[in-house]
Amino acid sequence: MKSQKTIPFSKKVYAVVARIPRGRTMSYKQVAKKAGNSRAARAVGTLMSKNFDPKIPCHRVIRSDGKVGDYNRGGPSRKIELLLEEAYRK
Repeated sequence: MKSQKTIPFSKKVYAVVARIPRGRTMSYKQVAKKAGNSRAARAVGTLMSKNFDPKIPCHRVIRSDGKVGDYNRGGPSRKIELLLEEAYRK
């Protein structure tokens, strides 16, 4: 029997984040859970910090406490700007 090829966690995370609609957010923990590992919120944060693909809207991933957290393309203030441009509401 052939072994089934597994999808790397990083690809699962990017796929989850790519589907977050404009104006909506998910927490790092929610993304980790949807990607298959609810205990990997920090890994999601690390992946988002290294993401520079504009197709992956990492600015839509925030902390569980509702704070935006950091952003690798301009810091937290830029992340807030992007969310507000998308009509994000807490």
